[in-house]
Amino acid sequence: MKEFFDVTILAVLQGVAEFLPISSSGHLVIGQQLLGMNPPGMRLEVFLHVGTLASIFVFYCRPIASIFLGLFASDAARRREAWNYAAKIILSALPAVAIYFSFKESIDNLFENARMVGALLMFTGAVLAGTRFLPHGQRPVGYLRAFLMGCGQAVAILPGVSRSGMTLASARAGRVAPEAAAEFSFLMSAPLIAGDALLHIWKAIKATPEELVGEPSWGVVAWGAVLAAVVGYFSLALLLRALRGRGFWLFGPYCFTAGLLVVCFCK
Repeated sequence: MKEFFDVTILAVLQGVAEFLPISSSGHLVIGQQLLGMNPPGMRLEVFLHVGTLASIFVFYCRPIASIFLGLFASDAARRREAWNYAAKIILSALPAVAIYFSFKESIDNLFENARMVGALLMFTGAVLAGTRFLPHGQRPVGYLRAFLMGCGQAVAILPGVSRSGMTLASARAGRVAPEAAAEFSFLMSAPLIAGDALLHIWKAIKATPEELVGEPSWGVVAWGAVLAAVVGYFSLALLLRALRGRGFWLFGPYCFTAGLLVVCFCK
């Protein structure tokens, strides 16, 4: 029963915090410490990410299909537009890939330091609160803005820094239209989430039987993946509504307060 409860909590945290600008990695670290939960095993971690990846594909199925079909369209203008969009997604992924493989060990060590996670969550809160003073715009995502959003995504490798928070704040700074910013922010995350899942799958394949001791059962893992996908879908809808209603900055005070409490009371 405790295993089921822990996986349910982790799946909800993953689904909510992966897309809302409150840092999924930070909340997972904090949740594990406050609730006394064990870290998710490799198998569970893979499928929680697969669940949230599935929610992106379902929520943005039409744009994804349009881009994919456009890559091979007979119409030259449509084909050029699709390839340009795909190129921007690839460009946005480069900073995060470079940072992760250059500083992987140092970044992994930060996940053991709850107070550092809290401090980084406060940083996220300050950035989000600052977006209140940025003007809204209706610009598309250009190549420079795609790269800058990618730099924000790279910073969000740190636990406690929100990926969606950094990318959408960068989009706001460039006066990108809210719907275009949200769509690009989450489509640009899909290759990295998929890549992270593949890395964890590879680690699980290479793991010894001793390293897999204590893994949740397949039934519980499947439950966690489905729950993360469902919660993630509704989190995407909620975030898009906040962007349209100009309430995006309100996530800032929450992150700052949560981070301050962690810094003050966690070990």
